[in-house]
Amino acid sequence: MKAVQYAAFGGPEVLELVDAPEPHAGPSQVRIAVHAVGVNPIDWKLRSGAMGGELPRGTGVEAAGVVDELGDGVTGVAVGDRVFGSAADAAAQQALLSHFAALPQELDFTAAAALPVAVETATRCLDLLGVSDGQTLLINGASGGVGLAAVQLARARGARVIGSGGQRSQERLRSFGAEPVLYGDGMGAHVAELAPDGVDAAIDMALSGGIATLVQLAGGADHVVAIADFQGAQEHGVRFSGGPGEVRRWHALQDVGALIEQGLFTMPVAHVLPLSEIAEAHRLSESGHAGGKIVLTVD
Repeated sequence: MKAVQYAAFGGPEVLELVDAPEPHAGPSQVRIAVHAVGVNPIDWKLRSGAMGGELPRGTGVEAAGVVDELGDGVTGVAVGDRVFGSAADAAAQQALLSHFAALPQELDFTAAAALPVAVETATRCLDLLGVSDGQTLLINGASGGVGLAAVQLARARGARVIGSGGQRSQERLRSFGAEPVLYGDGMGAHVAELAPDGVDAAIDMALSGGIATLVQLAGGADHVVAIADFQGAQEHGVRFSGGPGEVRRWHALQDVGALIEQGLFTMPVAHVLPLSEIAEAHRLSESGHAGGKIVLTVD
């Protein structure tokens, strides 16, 4: 089969489409014929060498496709079913999924491949903070994929959401159910105008150095979770979520299907490229200006 691999750490140019052995499903896994692969920041952070690891290695951590092999102990799914989920080395013609769910009928493969990482991460943050009906949640950096997922999932729980973003993202945030504010200098004052008594919880999804402001607005570090600014989280005593050993919320893949069917959740895809253009997809993601989710299609 064809798969993307890299034999050296570096820029997008190290990515190569090569011939690789077919993987086979182990216990509790399914193998899929991949139709679409989501691109995430973790992909290029690993490729750059920032997180170490052995070489050569594949890339891609989420995919959607058709089941073509079942591992021992797998129930509730059959060969031929359309599924999406988390994967290792997903940028290939075949991939193994350990956590997966059936595609909602409303979704094609491209839309489904954009979901797993954003939905799981957003759900994990909301769970860690105990976000529930009647609370006010502040999301700093809400216009990206994880941010928009968190906005919608929090709204589905009955929470009020204030979301920060750049000037161009204000109307977009509003359309997804958040009350938008500009991030950066002055964000705290803007939020205080909307929520004079502060907020119940806050999630930092940006690298803008705003964690101290979130702690103040949320009434303490215990009410804040960060997923991007590790150093800022350490400095201000805020929990950083996403590292090794973190308990993942993969049940969210099943849960989001019901919201999609009710028209309460959607994930915009900004760029769709063929697998052969994965280097360009990494460049777009790494630029921070993709404007939404990037998905690769696999023939």
